[in-house]
Amino acid sequence: MTQATQPQQRGILLSEAALRQVKFLRDKQGTDFCLRVGVRQGGCSGMSYMMDFEDSSKITPQDEVFDYDGFQIVCDRKSLLYLYGLMLDYSDAMIGGGFQFTNPNAAQTCGCGKSFGV
Repeated sequence: MTQATQPQQRGILLSEAALRQVKFLRDKQGTDFCLRVGVRQGGCSGMSYMMDFEDSSKITPQDEVFDYDGFQIVCDRKSLLYLYGLMLDYSDAMIGGGFQFTNPNAAQTCGCGKSFGV
C-alpha cells in the first residue's frame, strides 16, 4: 500500500497512487468531476463498494466532502458509517491491479475485494 495523502482525521483516505489515477481518469473525460464513493446491498459478502465520477452540482447537504489537492471525494453519510477510515489505493500490477479498498470496518471480505460484510 502506498502512503496516504492526508493524516488519519479524514473519513476516507486516498493514497498518492489512487489520487494520480482518479485525476488521470477524470482528465480523460475532460470534465471537472468529483468522485462519489459509497456502498450498496449486494455482492458475495453482503455489501459492495461503489465509486463513480459525478458532477459536483449533485453534492447535497447530506454528503461528506473530502478535498485532496483540489480533487473532491464525496460520500453520503449512511455509506460513511460503513466506510469511515477506508483506504483507497491503486496498483497497476498485471495481476491484482486496479483500485483496492482497505476497510477497517469490514468483518469479512470476498476474494475479489469488491464486497464486504460487517
